[in-house]
Amino acid sequence: MSYRVLLTDDAARDLEQLCGYIAEHDSRASAGHVLDGIEAAFKCLNSLPNHGNHPTGPLALGIKEYLETFFKPYRIIYRVMGDVVYVNVIADGRRGMQTLLEGRMIQG
Repeated sequence: MSYRVLLTDDAARDLEQLCGYIAEHDSRASAGHVLDGIEAAFKCLNSLPNHGNHPTGPLALGIKEYLETFFKPYRIIYRVMGDVVYVNVIADGRRGMQTLLEGRMIQG
């Protein structure tokens, strides 16, 4: 089965800001590398979305419908609904993200 992978508005904004930051503070080539890696992770979600892990922050709150995958150190947090994968968060995993994750998972 093939799944459609869609980014929420928040995730699209995350990706744009992440690549913009890398391009500004490192290089366009580095930003392109990160974008390519994240897009490759999306392709994996297209065929195997249920192979992700449950993110620990939301899981501790009893929120079990979200999964995560990585293009290290970047975390991609998503939810599978029918044949659609909704990407909710794309963030640097080295940052403290407990508040961000909990806020987006509860809202989502």
